[in-house]
Amino acid sequence: MAAAPTPQPLLPVTNPAAAGSVPPSGGALSDVPLGTPTFRVFLSRISDTARRSLADRRPWTELVDRSAISKPDSLSEATSRLRRNLGYFRVNYAAVVAFSLAASLLAHPFSFLVLLGIVLGAWCFLYTLLGLVLASVLAFFLTSVASLIISGLLVGGAIVAVHGAFRVPDDLFLDDPSSGPNGNTTNRLL
Repeated sequence: MAAAPTPQPLLPVTNPAAAGSVPPSGGALSDVPLGTPTFRVFLSRISDTARRSLADRRPWTELVDRSAISKPDSLSEATSRLRRNLGYFRVNYAAVVAFSLAASLLAHPFSFLVLLGIVLGAWCFLYTLLGLVLASVLAFFLTSVASLIISGLLVGGAIVAVHGAFRVPDDLFLDDPSSGPNGNTTNRLL
């Protein structure tokens, strides 16, 4: 009498890839398809967050209204104006700083290419050789890219600070200083 064959287990007992052999596709990252529902949910959450944050954007004509510009009488008034304008125009100011950073990177294309190389290199190191991330961070600070990014951010910050200090916020209305018209909190984008 022959014994009946044992049925295969429902769940695999061992994973051949984890048992020491390298998968033929080259790594674990390439095994994850981009069309998975998890990846789609991740992308939809990012796009929803960006859309909600950009919903707080104020009209650019209101930002550049020349009739609302005047010299502050004191440093405390300038600080008060800056605080109030930062809360009201936060998305517009973030766009101004991003534009300043982009303009400084585009004005120096070699540094822009070095930055792309460093970012791509750091990404590859992160997923393949985790210990070499420090080398890419050092390369970032030892090249002209770090000073270019810092100067672009400082120029954008200076533009925002000057505009915020000189714009009179009397015509700006916020019911709650911590939330915008769509209920978004101030800390969502910045």
